[in-house]
Amino acid sequence: MPRIAYFGPSGTFTEMALAQFESAGVFDAPVERVTAPSQGGALDLIRSGSVEGAVVPIESSVEGSISATLDSLAIGPRLQIVAETELEVSFTILAGTGTTLADVRLLAAYPVAGAQVRDWVSLHLPDTQIFTAASNAAAAEDVVAGRADAAVSTALAGERLGLTALASGVADHEQAITRFVLVTRPRVAPAATGADRTSIVLELTNEPGSLMRAFAEFATRGIDLTRIESRPTRTGMGTYRFYLDCVGHIDDTAVAEALKALHRTAGRIRYLGSWPATSATGTPPPSDEAGAEWLIQLRKGVADL
Repeated sequence: MPRIAYFGPSGTFTEMALAQFESAGVFDAPVERVTAPSQGGALDLIRSGSVEGAVVPIESSVEGSISATLDSLAIGPRLQIVAETELEVSFTILAGTGTTLADVRLLAAYPVAGAQVRDWVSLHLPDTQIFTAASNAAAAEDVVAGRADAAVSTALAGERLGLTALASGVADHEQAITRFVLVTRPRVAPAATGADRTSIVLELTNEPGSLMRAFAEFATRGIDLTRIESRPTRTGMGTYRFYLDCVGHIDDTAVAEALKALHRTAGRIRYLGSWPATSATGTPPPSDEAGAEWLIQLRKGVADL
């Protein structure tokens, strides 16, 4: 039975994403779910050999990329993303039996969750102080432990802990979506589907034009970049890593050529994986079949092509 870690404790959206991977048949057998206290902690369990994979959030349509996940993927022994799934995210306000909204003075919330219900809290709980929780499920545990009057959490956590829902479907933005990824040790990428995502991390030499030249490797090959983001390396002021997602697969000739070119010219490139995209966005890279066949015929000495 494969052991799969997830950002816990039990009752988080990440556990729901893991269940979604299971339902989709991503795993060859039933899995043993292993909780981890953080995104980095889940990924480190792979590196230590304690688990075969981990599910972590990587991007929110409301708050953007999950920096803790990006930083953990960029450092340490290389890991690889092999699959993704998406969840529509809305929250449940949980409290103990007998507590009403009027009673809530201290509200536990994971920072990402708190940011997604800020307007709702201002409207319905204007006198409430926010208590920072370690995760959405941990916020519910804070209520059980008496550290908070209520929690921004999930219905699943409420069911498991016997808490009462004071409000459901809470979200400041309609159709808020979080993308989760399944990460493993490096292996052969899943087969190309024609609707794939490839992700890399770049650390460029500190010289004029280095970033533009990196982008040009994609642009000149007709590769659609769908995410460009920088994060500090934490080694000094002005030093950054660049996280790039593009439409396409490492087995697509255009993508492979761009990766080879970056390997030659970039200070450091880390390949995070190629995998089927849940929501296909952007333009697939151009096919090189016609050009490859033309080159074959030229090498054969065929005239008038």
